[in-house]
Amino acid sequence: MLVHLDSPDLLRKAYVLVAVEFDETLVRRVLVEDLPPGWNAPVAPPELRAIGDRWVAEGDPLVLAVPSAVAPRHTNYVINPLHPDISRVRLHPPEHFTFDPRLK
Repeated sequence: MLVHLDSPDLLRKAYVLVAVEFDETLVRRVLVEDLPPGWNAPVAPPELRAIGDRWVAEGDPLVLAVPSAVAPRHTNYVINPLHPDISRVRLHPPEHFTFDPRLK
């Protein structure tokens, strides 16, 4: 999240974390080798949007797992809130979160 902040003042805002659980059978994984060149550049190529657009248009599965452009070897999960299986996502109670002030 920090790479997308325009102002360090945003670090002082109130945030919450919500743990989310879902079954692996509800996930489609996008592999690094299936991504276009420059997929992790600061300005993403338009082909990345096409992957997400295709996922939404196809309507399945509930979750799209994509490689993180910021943290190598990590994964981001995109959940389609309009998917018929959305009730299979388990949300935990929100927890207050504050960024460590040393991150400015």
